[in-house]
Amino acid sequence: MVHCRCSRCFSFPSKRRIIKRPRVLTFLNLPEDVLFHILKGLPAADILSVRAVHSHLKYLVDNHSSVWAHASFQDLWPSPNNLRMFERAAESGNFEAAVKLSLAYLYNEGLSITGHGRAEVNGIKASHYFSLAEHLNVCAVPFIWLFIRPPWSFSGSCCKAVVYESLKAECQLNKAQKGSILHSLAKVLNFFEDEGKKKESLEMLEESSKQGCLISSYLLWENNRKAAMSDPGRYLQSLRKLRDYAAKGCWEAQIALAKACGNGNQLGLEAKSSREMVSQIFQASLPISKQSIFTVQKGMNEIMRYILVDWLVEVATMKDFSSLCLHMTVGCVDRYLKLRPVPRARLQLLGIACMVICTRFISKEMLTIREAVWLTDNSYKYEELVRMMGEIISALEGKIRIPTILDYKEVLSSIVSLERRTLHLYSFICELSLLNTSLSVYSPAQLAAAALLLAKMLHGQAHPWTSQLSECTGFSQEDLLPCVLSLHQKCFHDDVPKDYRQVSLMAVKQRFEDERYEEIGKEQVMSYSQLCSLLGVKQEDPAPSPLHRNVVEIQTFLSSPSGKRAKRRREDSIQDDRGSFVTTPTAELSSQEESLLDNFLDWSLDSCSGYEGDQESEGEREGDVTSPSGILDVTVLYLDPAEHCAQDSSDEDSLPGEWDGSRAPHREGELPGAYLTPRNPNPEGSSGYSSVNTASPTSSVEGSPGAPPKPTSALPHSNAMNREPCQPHYLHRRQVKRKNMAEHTEERLNLGFLSL
Repeated sequence: MVHCRCSRCFSFPSKRRIIKRPRVLTFLNLPEDVLFHILKGLPAADILSVRAVHSHLKYLVDNHSSVWAHASFQDLWPSPNNLRMFERAAESGNFEAAVKLSLAYLYNEGLSITGHGRAEVNGIKASHYFSLAEHLNVCAVPFIWLFIRPPWSFSGSCCKAVVYESLKAECQLNKAQKGSILHSLAKVLNFFEDEGKKKESLEMLEESSKQGCLISSYLLWENNRKAAMSDPGRYLQSLRKLRDYAAKGCWEAQIALAKACGNGNQLGLEAKSSREMVSQIFQASLPISKQSIFTVQKGMNEIMRYILVDWLVEVATMKDFSSLCLHMTVGCVDRYLKLRPVPRARLQLLGIACMVICTRFISKEMLTIREAVWLTDNSYKYEELVRMMGEIISALEGKIRIPTILDYKEVLSSIVSLERRTLHLYSFICELSLLNTSLSVYSPAQLAAAALLLAKMLHGQAHPWTSQLSECTGFSQEDLLPCVLSLHQKCFHDDVPKDYRQVSLMAVKQRFEDERYEEIGKEQVMSYSQLCSLLGVKQEDPAPSPLHRNVVEIQTFLSSPSGKRAKRRREDSIQDDRGSFVTTPTAELSSQEESLLDNFLDWSLDSCSGYEGDQESEGEREGDVTSPSGILDVTVLYLDPAEHCAQDSSDEDSLPGEWDGSRAPHREGELPGAYLTPRNPNPEGSSGYSSVNTASPTSSVEGSPGAPPKPTSALPHSNAMNREPCQPHYLHRRQVKRKNMAEHTEERLNLGFLSL
């Protein structure tokens, strides 16, 4: 049977429709530029994990130094297991790795090297990474002198002195492109009273200035200013130099220039042009918003920051630190909180670490590491404080000094003459402004101008805001009204916040109740409605801020440094002082107990590290520090760091093994005798911290008979306990803290938010 070829009888095979699936793109298919962008900024541990995924990723990580140059080492500290990774990142240009390596070697923390000559070995390595960190610090003022500045140890070899001598030898061999290091060396020498050291410091500053270090040029100008004032022509030329330094971005020069113009030294310009120059400095100030703190810090609220700042004010009052130190400390705390999350249990550690850094930056009398730990009621260990200092410097990229309200306050104080009480009230308002984050919507310059206007109005001055102030700042009185009202509300109208014990936080007020401030903190201030009436603003008294009312969930996380010495006033008369809530009690010791404790020092500390210089001795109390030649009896020969620092090849496969500890820890190569030639070696070898010597207690200081002996805490030396700045003048009996033997476990830190 023959079928026709119709569609019913015969059909052609239909073509199959092939669905083309899209090409699957994987991480490896991305362009190299995109891969680099993804890898940059990753934590170091994640980079090693990505490296182990594929040979192509391993090639990218091993052969491109930019990956390690931008790696993050947050909450990671050098150790034998990850030393090669830190070294590789530092040599690739990673600032954070270089800073942490330098501190680890300086304080012998995390990279402990035992045996004879440890200070010399650590000193050379620390100097190399300090030099590298300063070379990578292209935007900020030189900072490495903070860690090697005197006081140094009085016996044996001090790692700080070794670092100084090694950096000096490095600069003598090659002065080119060493301007920032020369500046740091000059700052170190400037702490000595010897005239020869002072002269050498000036020579280093001159060489540093020739190499383009702007801050060195300004310090030379500051040193020659008094001599130039005797000759009008010479002084005019000096002011012109100052204007050049200010135009290049030196903040200290800008403040000095504004003061000079405010005092009437008009640089040969008309008065109007001079005021415009000051106005430019004020108008360039931008608000430093702090609200992002609570976005980064998930477990933190405004009242917790208020408590922390209040505690820092209490420490500054107890230790008689300057207002500039306090403002800089709070500024560093806020900037760090905006960048990195901090657990609640480490907020106090952050605060005291920032204060240690800032006191070293602006003051001759620095806060030592041992005393800083004691101020936190020994809630943290020495090594925790050192590591937090490394985290802060790394996160802030070495930039410690930034414009503060106090800088603009000094300029305004030079423009107008104020009575002493009005000036104290002005300072009082400026420090009260540190407590509230809501005021950060205004720039520091605007806050300083509004605080001046508020102070003059509270003291009933007829013309609080003159045309001269308006021209110099660029702010009219109408422009400042919202800021003035906010300042009054936050500083004087709102209720004082309370901690979890319902104890009022009044450290700033009590700081200004002292006689040197003419007890301005006790002065009655006009009400908010009276101020509005005086300003011609129709506004009712605002309701109290919810910040000060929500104290139900507030927990203790600070430990008061002073107890009864703070002379705090309570709203509740039953609570006489905060010291009764401190976990570690205080007691008056007998002369026999004092003699025992004076010789008893923390066994966790040893000699020959950066802690060796952080002592409190008779020489430090009298402002007398030993010169390098008297401390360090060694000969330092500078060699190329490549000869004694481990170098990584780009294609090594040992990184993952070193990271997880599967391989043996990397051993540092021993330095041959050509590097250091000790002339007076110290036969006693020790490891770790050396602000005190090791000793064992011979008896207990507990007074109750029959009670089991309890070891005492790490105490400052007897000379330190008698040191005038450490104890307020109204303290009539010696108080020492007893040992808190609780281990620093995570559980204790979470549950033991120590009381303010």
